[in-house]
Amino acid sequence: MKIAKIFQYAYLVFAVLFLYDAISKWNDGTHGAYVSLALAGLAVFIFFFRRRFRKKYENKGGSK
Repeated sequence: MKIAKIFQYAYLVFAVLFLYDAISKWNDGTHGAYVSLALAGLAVFIFFFRRRFRKKYENKGGSK
């Protein structure tokens, strides 16, 4: 289960990278900043989604 925690936090790292990409594209005036912002939002959503189900799975496995 430690690997699941590592991959869970990898989504936050990707969100930060996409956010940085969006800010740099926004300052340059090029198009594509909205796509990077959407991917950053998606990565944050996946982080919370996976964290919720990992905790749910751990609680279910611990009650047996």
